[in-house]
Amino acid sequence: MTVRIGVEEEFHVIDAESGELVPRADSVLRRLARHGDVFTGELSQSVVESNSEVHSSLDTLFADLSASRRLLDGAASSQGLAVAAAGTAPLARLGTVPPGSDPRYLRMTGEYRRLADEQLICGAHVHVDVPDRDTAVRAMCAVAPWLPPLLALSASSPYWLGADTGYASWRTMVWQRWPTSGPPGCFPGAAEYDRAVDGLVASGVISDPGMIYYDVRPSAHLRTLELRVGDASPRVETVVLVAALFRALVVDACGRIASTGDAGCDGRHEWLRAATWRAARSGLEGDLVDPVTRLAAPADAVVHGMIRRLRPTLEEYGDWDTVRTLAEEALAQGSAAHRLRRRVAEEDLLAGVDLVLAETRGEHPAVPEGRAGRHRAVRPGPRTGRTAAGAA
Repeated sequence: MTVRIGVEEEFHVIDAESGELVPRADSVLRRLARHGDVFTGELSQSVVESNSEVHSSLDTLFADLSASRRLLDGAASSQGLAVAAAGTAPLARLGTVPPGSDPRYLRMTGEYRRLADEQLICGAHVHVDVPDRDTAVRAMCAVAPWLPPLLALSASSPYWLGADTGYASWRTMVWQRWPTSGPPGCFPGAAEYDRAVDGLVASGVISDPGMIYYDVRPSAHLRTLELRVGDASPRVETVVLVAALFRALVVDACGRIASTGDAGCDGRHEWLRAATWRAARSGLEGDLVDPVTRLAAPADAVVHGMIRRLRPTLEEYGDWDTVRTLAEEALAQGSAAHRLRRRVAEEDLLAGVDLVLAETRGEHPAVPEGRAGRHRAVRPGPRTGRTAAGAA
């Protein structure tokens, strides 16, 4: 069976001159209406979501995500706007962004009040094929311990409302306030999971199954397992890396279930919320909780251990060289949060916004640019040795 991947990316809409978050998603979406449901709105009127096709290879996934970003950039730039793939927009103000016009979003805003008002965050979600819903639920339990390292790889949101939070992923802190966010827990099968979801809906805490915001969940409408833990990532390469690692985790878990009937989960996930906090706090620039030992370990050791563990599956799918290269680049260059902080320290917060916008467009500025050099970075060739980026 060919196990395919699909990605949903969320983007902040930014005023290109001031660098501030603005409620202009509808105007961007109108320019993209001819592309059907590839681009959609979200809870906040400052967010646009892009939905990829499903892909068997990292090459075509990279090309698809890159093409969507070019379309978004064209639709935004024609109106003096830009789009930023990051967990939070560094420059934003509360009370200036209304909810989307969808009746469901309006109900959520009324029910959750300040929680919904402050939902000025963006993530990247990865869908991976699974044989059936029962397998998805059982695999969910097996892959959950490995999600904090994926969060650390994606961490891109150190700033909130113009201030440094001290976290690599402040988006995670905002997101975990929802009543059904965080680690999913363990279920023996789909029937038990669905009963738990039905119970939450019946309790009135959430209004529908779509409000199950666990870090990983079986899709409500697709035969996939969905990763939801990660920040939106300025660089497409990071999205591809996380997607490849998540696919390998899911393939391994499903394979164990098919061959032994055991997903390989010990059912003890009480430590996972703390591990997620650690990843959100540190990103790649500090310790993580090692999923094997459950002790503190440097981020590079945890990431290298995960890749070694997944190597047979990565090689089977032809992803090994790409993943190894992208992971080494990520560890050497630091998380998006680290790159953003470094640029802000060298110049100012607006220069940091410019860096995020440039990376979202596919540019990788090699050296800091002054304010006079805004939007002039030259896009280099693919950063994956043309393994994952061959079609870019």
